Amino acid sequence: MPESIPKTLDRDIVMHVASTCLCLHTQRAARALARLFDTALRPHGLNNGQFSLLMALNRPAPPSIGTLAQFLAMDRTSLTAALKPLERRGLVQVLPDQNDRRSRLVQITADGVALLEAALPTWRATHVALDGSLGGDVPARLRADLPQVPTSTAAVARNGA
Repeated sequence: MPESIPKTLDRDIVMHVASTCLCLHTQRAARALARLFDTALRPHGLNNGQFSLLMALNRPAPPSIGTLAQFLAMDRTSLTAALKPLERRGLVQVLPDQNDRRSRLVQITADGVALLEAALPTWRATHVALDGSLGGDVPARLRADLPQVPTSTAAVARNGA
């Protein structure tokens, strides 16, 4: 005997969520952007996450794993996993913090900087094409608004109360 089809939510509710859900639209856009930049950066042997991670490390003093994870809105375990292939390729090095032996610092290497320099024109060209396809002031508004998205549920609760 076939199982009965479960009751579903009212179509108006589904359509409302589909048209207004920031999380859904942001996830869809993030996946599309990730594919676009992954394809563009592939000739450099990078994906979009690796490019962003290397760019975040391109600073005078190496950050701690915790500081870098917070900046990238990643958990430490995921960040550590993302660093491993870059470390194997000699693009980054993970060092003990001389001030706190429990902490580790992440430093971009000369090879990592050279790879960023080589990939940067591709990144720029991809942004120019993307900005042109979005048109108007959309790219500027997105760049201004997205960093304002809270990174924790506590921040959302504080701002929503």
